[in-house]
Amino acid sequence: MKNPDDRTGYLFSKGYSNYVFVLLFLLYMFDYIDRMVVTSMFTSIERDWGITHTQSGMLVSAVYWAIVLLTFPVSILVDRWSRTKTIGVMAILWSLATALCALTGNFVQLFLARILIGVGEAGYAPGGSAMISGLYPVEKRARMMGIWNASIPLGSAIGVLLGGIIAVKLGWKHAFGIVALPGLIIAILFLFVKDYKTVDLSFIDKNSNKVKMERKDMVREFVSKPSVIFTYFGMAAVVFVTTSMLTWLPTYFEKVREIPQARAGQMASVVMLLALIGAPLGGHLTDRWQKTRKNARMMFPAISILFSAIVLFIALTFLKGGIQYAVLLVFGISILTFISGAAAVTQDVIHPGLRASSYAIAVVIQNLLGASTAPIVMGKIYDLSNIQTALEILPFVLLVGSLLFWLGSKHYVSDMDKVAKIKLEAAA
Repeated sequence: MKNPDDRTGYLFSKGYSNYVFVLLFLLYMFDYIDRMVVTSMFTSIERDWGITHTQSGMLVSAVYWAIVLLTFPVSILVDRWSRTKTIGVMAILWSLATALCALTGNFVQLFLARILIGVGEAGYAPGGSAMISGLYPVEKRARMMGIWNASIPLGSAIGVLLGGIIAVKLGWKHAFGIVALPGLIIAILFLFVKDYKTVDLSFIDKNSNKVKMERKDMVREFVSKPSVIFTYFGMAAVVFVTTSMLTWLPTYFEKVREIPQARAGQMASVVMLLALIGAPLGGHLTDRWQKTRKNARMMFPAISILFSAIVLFIALTFLKGGIQYAVLLVFGISILTFISGAAAVTQDVIHPGLRASSYAIAVVIQNLLGASTAPIVMGKIYDLSNIQTALEILPFVLLVGSLLFWLGSKHYVSDMDKVAKIKLEAAA
């Protein structure tokens, strides 16, 4: 069996690897459709149930709180049991939970149903990243991660778009039932795809002996790699911003630009949808730069995040009308160019048997400090002042993220030299 981490081999045939990748892409897309469909319906829910902006933010944060609590335990199942079975079961659960949201009758019930969505989605990002890292050669890793992560803005944009339209046409509860069914179908299909064999947790010591990893060795695998630690926290800073924009940009267009609800959701979805260009573009540029600069997978995020911070600051502070929207579209392209390199780093510098666990740590940190806190923090600032003030803090958060990636880039090459070289084999 060829090593998927050499410069020629795929774990399975190229065609079958691409088939699995398409299913992974679609599942991530429906993950975010189900997660974000509620955001463009805030105005309708607030009107029907009399809840506050902070409570609206909690409906998004509920998903992320569940993810924070359960991602790491689920990632252990992914690494030590089965990628395909774990992913399939999780996707079935989050699809059914999304449908359940349509049956709720008050804020508490909807909040609990949203938590259940997060329970289902808890380990998908770690499981998907581990699968993609195993399927493709290492020189294609950032590129494929970039394409895969393009499903995030696509799913988010579709969710925001459908939520606003369906809320106006049919009532907001119908949106949950409509978006749940397609994801359920893809989830069932994924239960039957091939997997790779669970990787033996071992390493070669200085005497060339194969040694089984103990718990302290697993901990050392992470804490001894500064590049991945800086990556975890750099990702969290950007996720705080992207979640804030996904959650509150429709409201910004409604309240500041005085745009009707359905149209506001459409405009916001287009901004974030342009990350469909940014994420794969970032992966392509990062992989090309990696050929001449070994730490490109960290330097490119540092530069692209800084650029995004400047663009967002200019748009929110100095511009209005059509020119502001045009600059926000540029931001939509640039903001996710970082993700392919960052996601690849979480896999590059860690033992192959701990790749899902590595991305799980990234998910926990970015959701704890970014995705779960952003909707509430921004909602609270909105309650205390206005939505304009809330969004204007976001460029400064991006500056922190850029700095973290730059610091991590100084350690990437030395951390790569410490990684155990392990072959992956297809499961029977």
